[in-house]
Amino acid sequence: MNKFIKGYFWPVFFAVAVFGVIDASFLTYEHFKGEVPPCAIEGCEEVLSSVYSEIMGIPISLFGVFFYLAVLLLGILFLYRKRIFFLHLLFILTALGFLVSLALVYIQIFIIEAICIYCMFSALSSTILFLLIIMLYNIQSYKFNN
Repeated sequence: MNKFIKGYFWPVFFAVAVFGVIDASFLTYEHFKGEVPPCAIEGCEEVLSSVYSEIMGIPISLFGVFFYLAVLLLGILFLYRKRIFFLHLLFILTALGFLVSLALVYIQIFIIEAICIYCMFSALSSTILFLLIIMLYNIQSYKFNN
């Protein structure tokens, strides 16, 4: 576990967060262009054009861009400042991102009854980020408490 944290944690963390930024940015760009992106599975159009794809006229994907950028910023701040405060904020933010992703996946499957592969990639990214932060949080809490 410590070997993963020392050698692979941050590259994996930042790669997943950057992937999230790219995915959400692409969906936001396509939304404002007024087009549905090409999709390998059927269902993207139903999801991306549903009433659930926006909040007060703002695409959900734009909130995703800000979420992933905030995660990146907090990750950088924690990595270089080593302040537990930033780790607490990362935990809270990734937990919220995970819960929102769960709700959006629920909406896709049970309400819209269609799946958007780009949305599922985002849900997977936010889940991985949350699990990584839990792992780091447990290790850091152990260090601070002992």
